[in-house]
Amino acid sequence: MKLNYRRTILIGLAFLSITAFWQFYDNEIPRILKYTFNLGETATGAVMAMDNVFALILLPMFGILSDKHDGPFGKRMPFIVLGTILSIILFLVLMFVAKPSGNIMFFFLVLLLLLVAMGTYRSPAVSLMPDLTPAPLRSSANAVINLMGALGGVFILVMTMLVLNRPEDPADTDYTKLVLSLVLCMAVSIVIMVFTVNEKKIKKQIEKEGGLKSLGDKIEYEEAKEETKQVIANREKRLPPDVMKSLTFLLISVAFWFMAYNAVTTAFTRYVSEVWGPDGGSYAGALMVATVAAVLSYIPIGVLSSKLGRKKVILSGVVLMSACYLGIALMVNYSPLLNLFFVLIGIGWAAINVNSYPMVVEMSKAGDIGKYTGTYYTFSMAAQVFTPILSGLLLENISYRTLFPYAFVFSTLAFFTMLMVRHGDSRPEAKKNLLEHFDVDD
Repeated sequence: MKLNYRRTILIGLAFLSITAFWQFYDNEIPRILKYTFNLGETATGAVMAMDNVFALILLPMFGILSDKHDGPFGKRMPFIVLGTILSIILFLVLMFVAKPSGNIMFFFLVLLLLLVAMGTYRSPAVSLMPDLTPAPLRSSANAVINLMGALGGVFILVMTMLVLNRPEDPADTDYTKLVLSLVLCMAVSIVIMVFTVNEKKIKKQIEKEGGLKSLGDKIEYEEAKEETKQVIANREKRLPPDVMKSLTFLLISVAFWFMAYNAVTTAFTRYVSEVWGPDGGSYAGALMVATVAAVLSYIPIGVLSSKLGRKKVILSGVVLMSACYLGIALMVNYSPLLNLFFVLIGIGWAAINVNSYPMVVEMSKAGDIGKYTGTYYTFSMAAQVFTPILSGLLLENISYRTLFPYAFVFSTLAFFTMLMVRHGDSRPEAKKNLLEHFDVDD
């Protein structure tokens, strides 16, 4: 059983378009709020937090709705297509009124509607991967999906450098070319996906697959049969207590490591200036080093996870990140060692992201993937709403040097809660145990 990389890449186009949008949103909307509409830092921060607050409600809700929907075009595709179309229209309207002469109340109204539109299809888009990927291959597939998302972010960063001119007065910035490039990226991605990914056909094809051509195929087939038996046995309203316990500890772990990582990415550019002096700001590129390291690690980590198991790889990633947070906390002055730390943080973050979502899906009941996708994002988004407030209080009232100890504490807590997770792994040891059931000549 091998991953269909072409199909997974095409499925990942939805996540690419979503990530491209959020890259623009995070980079440019704060500038528009501050320089075009003259909002203060606190008000701007409050507006920028709204997407995470909306996500707490919208992602689980539309995940569940897509689970229950079963039309001629599939469960997820209608949400993805309609959500993308609506988001593009609202985004164009938003940017049309994003000018000093624009009405700020109308801008806020359109922005709220846009956030709702984006929230309608993120869970369905992410749920499409596990829907159309055999369970043992989901870590490798999730690596490809994360890579596609990273490419969407990189596309917007590159286009920003190529087409966006920064005038002396930021309020005079002309976003026309950048906006058109984003809209084109979103539209083309979804059009290609619609014409190449037949959700219902692929799902039926996967359900019929079961041809055994080798010992390895037999082993994975038997493992898949056992997982299917467990799913059938668990078709109750509630998950079995032991599975529910594992899911709870996994979701708590998700919240903890997002609290650690998001605190660092949110405050790092200010940290380097406040702790290492004015020139420290030039080293904020370490965040880009972490992103590049994560992108380069996604595929190898996906392969490694299928061999070692998801839980072991996640725990290794958490240990790696905790060690780096502690190392940076002990740095009195800037050192080139910082870049190495951030490379390792990027690799650790990739190890976590590639495997945590597939583990949540693995514990979900058949037909509830969208629901559990929304639950996963609820915990990650809640952490990203809460951690800037808590870490900000420490930075403001105690010292900026509390940032990396803060990250170390929550990352370490994630390690211990992750140890309590007993379900959702790819369980490579199960393949070894099945060898005894087959003769070499079978």
